[in-house]
Amino acid sequence: MNQHVIRPVRAGEWEKVKELRIAALRDPAAAVAFLETEEAAAGRPDAFWQQRTEGASHGRQARQFIAEAPDGTWNGNVVVLVEEAGSTGIFDEDIEVHQGHLVGVFVRPEQRGSGLTEALFAAAMEWAWSLEEPALERVRLFVHEENGRAAAFYRRFGFEATGLVVPVPIDTAAREIEYVFPRPKDRKD
Repeated sequence: MNQHVIRPVRAGEWEKVKELRIAALRDPAAAVAFLETEEAAAGRPDAFWQQRTEGASHGRQARQFIAEAPDGTWNGNVVVLVEEAGSTGIFDEDIEVHQGHLVGVFVRPEQRGSGLTEALFAAAMEWAWSLEEPALERVRLFVHEENGRAAAFYRRFGFEATGLVVPVPIDTAAREIEYVFPRPKDRKD
C-alpha cells in the first residue's frame, strides 16, 4: 500500500481537503462520481472549507479519512456521513434506520490498484461500526449507473445493491443506485 497512513482529517487541514476535492473533481470519472463540479468547489470561500473540515474531524455526524503518503501528499479520501432514522437523505429520501453514508470516495489515478481504496474503506467502516447510542445498522453509498469500475469495487468489498434507484440531481436523466453493507452480526459495540 505504498506506506500510506490512513487517518481522520484534522480541523486545521482545510487547505489540503480543498486541494484533494478539486483534484477529485478534475478526474475524468468525476462526471459519474460526484454531485459537484470543479467550478462550484473552487468558488467556495475559505470559510466553507474550514467549516467542512472541522465538522469531519471529530464528533458523530461525519468523519473524513485520508491516505497520507510519507512525503505528506494526500492520495485519497472517503467521508462517512451519519444519517439518523427519521431524517431525510441527500436524495430527499426518508431515512428509516441509523446508518452511515459513504461519499466523496477518491484515490488519485496513479495510486489506484495499490490497496488505498480498500484501506480507506476499512477505516471508514471501522469508525462507523464503533459508533454507539445508537449503533449504525448499515452503511450505504450510491453509485452512478455508468460508473461500472466503482460499482465493481463496492461489490468486491461486500456492498450489495438494494434496488433503490434515484435520479442524479444535476442530471435527472441519469440514475444513482444504492448499495448497502449491513452491520456485521458479530459486532457488539
